[in-house]
Amino acid sequence: MSVDSATVRKIASLARIAVTDDQVAAMVPELNNILGWIEQLGEVDTKDVAPMTAVIPNTLRLRDDIVSDGNVRDAVLANAPAPEHGFFGVPKVIE
Repeated sequence: MSVDSATVRKIASLARIAVTDDQVAAMVPELNNILGWIEQLGEVDTKDVAPMTAVIPNTLRLRDDIVSDGNVRDAVLANAPAPEHGFFGVPKVIE
């Protein structure tokens, strides 16, 4: 598979990218090289390779799904300018 300048212009048009004739002339061999690499990758025999989701074995370390308040209320309220009765105190805005 290869692309020509008309195909590059059409792709640029569909992507709404303005390209000059010089840029089109430069893109044609670059895209053809990329397509050549893709065709080369398609020739690799992978039928004995197991599908994988990551290069290295990876397991997620999850914490227990337990609902809690974090037990840090006093530490959080220590930074509040006006804590009241265990809550953030805010100035009254509605009379």
